Amino acid sequence: MHAPVAAKPKKKKIRSFWLKQLHSWHWISSAFSLIGLLLFAFTGITLNHAADLEGAPQTVSKSATLPAPLLKLIAPDDAPDAKKPFPVPVGQWVEKTIGQRGSGIAEWSADDVYLALPRPGGDGWVSIDRRSGEVTSEATSRGWISYLNDLHKGRNTGGVWQWFIDIFAAACFLFALTGLLLLQLHAAKRPSTWPLVALGLAIPAVLALVFIH
Repeated sequence: MHAPVAAKPKKKKIRSFWLKQLHSWHWISSAFSLIGLLLFAFTGITLNHAADLEGAPQTVSKSATLPAPLLKLIAPDDAPDAKKPFPVPVGQWVEKTIGQRGSGIAEWSADDVYLALPRPGGDGWVSIDRRSGEVTSEATSRGWISYLNDLHKGRNTGGVWQWFIDIFAAACFLFALTGLLLLQLHAAKRPSTWPLVALGLAIPAVLALVFIH
C-alpha cells in the first residue's frame, strides 16, 4: 500500500536530475553557439537580399618581372601540363612583391604558371610567364557583406572554418534538442507549448507547399 508513496519521491528525484542536466547542457550549448547564431541569423538576411546589399566589386591589378635566378625555377620544359605549387622562393617573392599569397596548387602549362586565389568576399589570381618572367595579378574585393555571406556558406574558407561550421552546427542541434526536451518537461504547466511548436512547423511547411513550385 505504501509503494506508490515511496515511488513518487524517487520519480521526482529522477525528474529533478534530468531537468538539471538539460538546463546545464542547454545553457552551455547556447553560450557556445550564441555569437555564431547571431552571425548566421544576420547573414541569413543578407544572403536573402544579396543582390541589393553587396557592393560593387573593386579590383586591384599589379604587374612585375620575376628576377632571372627565380625564373630558372619555372623555366619551360617538356613536361605535360600539371598542377603543383610554386617553388618556395618564387612564392615568397610573389608575397613580398605582389602582395598576393604565393602558396597553393598552381596550374602549370607550357607558357605560364597560374595560381587561382579565391577567398571569402573576393577573388584573385597570379600568372607568371615561364619565358619572359612577366608577372600579372588581380585582387578583387566585393565588400564585407559578401565576406560574411561567404563565411555563412563556407565558400573558399578552408578546412578550419568548415570544421568550425560542423562543430557549431552540432552545438546548435544540442541547443535545440535540449530546448525541446525542456519544453516537454514544462509543457504540463504551459498549455500553449505544443500549439506554438506545431505552428513553428506548420508555417514553413504551408509556405513551401503553397508558394514554392
